Amino acid sequence: MGRLNGKIILLSAAAQGIGRAAAIAFAKEGAKVIATDINESKLQELQKYPGIQIRVLDVTKKEQIENLAKEIERIDVLCNIAGFVHHGTILECEEQDWNFTMNLNVRSMYLMIKTFLPKMLKQKSGNIINMSSVASSIKGVVNRCVYSTSKAAVIGLTKSVAADFIEQGIRCNCICPGTVDTPSLQERIQARPNPEQALKDFLARQKTGRMATAEEVAHLFVYLASDESAYVTGNELIIDGGWSL
Repeated sequence: MGRLNGKIILLSAAAQGIGRAAAIAFAKEGAKVIATDINESKLQELQKYPGIQIRVLDVTKKEQIENLAKEIERIDVLCNIAGFVHHGTILECEEQDWNFTMNLNVRSMYLMIKTFLPKMLKQKSGNIINMSSVASSIKGVVNRCVYSTSKAAVIGLTKSVAADFIEQGIRCNCICPGTVDTPSLQERIQARPNPEQALKDFLARQKTGRMATAEEVAHLFVYLASDESAYVTGNELIIDGGWSL
C-alpha cells in the first residue's frame, strides 16, 4: 500500500525537472496524479506511468485554471511548482522582467489556490505545497533580485494561507531548494557567456560539493503530500545541502 493511496494530486510544471520527478513519485506511492504544464510534448512522456493523467495548462491564465477546475470534483493536494529564474541585479531587471517573474512565480499560485481552495474547504480537508527557494527571505543570492523577491513572496503567501485556514482542515507549506540539477538549470548555465565557469560557480557555493537531484526534492514533496506530515503547516522546508548555513 502506497503512502499516497487514494489521494488526488494536482501539480503544475510537471513536464520536466522537479515537477516531473514529483509527479512520478506521487504516482508510485498510489496517488491519482493530474500533471499539468504548457509543454504538451514533454508532458505526454508522463502518460506511460500508471496513475498519471495530463492536462495542458498555462497557470498564468485564469480562464484555463477555472475550466480545469470544472473537470475536477475533488482535490486532496495542490502543488504549485511553475516558476522562472531571472538572472541579474535590480539594475539589470527591466520592468517587463519584473512583471513576467512576479506573474509566473507568485500570481499563478494566487490564481491556483483561489480557484481550488474552495473545493478543499467544502470537503473540510486539503493540502497545498508551494515551490519557493533558499534564494528568498532565507538567503541573499547575487544576481537573483526579482527571483528572490518572488520566492520571498511565496513564503509569505504560504504562511498567510496556512494561518487563515488551519481551523478548516487546510495545510499549506512551501519547499525551498538550493541548487537543483534540472534541465532548466542546464539551460541557464549554457546561456551564460562562459558556461564552464558558470557551472564551477554553481558547484562552488554547494558545501556538499554537488547539486541536489530532482528526485531528492521529490521525496520531500511526497512527505508533505502524505499523512506523515499531518502536523506540519505554515512552514518553509529547506533542502539545500547546507547552502543556507
